[in-house]
Amino acid sequence: MDVTYRTRGTCSSSISFNIDNEGKLHNVSFVGGCNGNLKAIGKLVEGQDADEIAKMLEGNTCGFRSTSCADQLARAIKEAKIK
Repeated sequence: MDVTYRTRGTCSSSISFNIDNEGKLHNVSFVGGCNGNLKAIGKLVEGQDADEIAKMLEGNTCGFRSTSCADQLARAIKEAKIK
């Protein structure tokens, strides 16, 4: 399943990724935001279980914000799994 998620409350504007038939994440990429850090997140989660990644990243904040790009990825995964 190919997903594009419009982020809210972060410097990045969207996240694209794929969840395969086994529930693994692939090709995670962010538009905008902290380029190096977000590329690193994509590499770290590649091939990992989407549900586990969502649990791990949920609630992560950035500075004074109540969310972060990582938290937005968790939300995107959960929303994609509902559809």
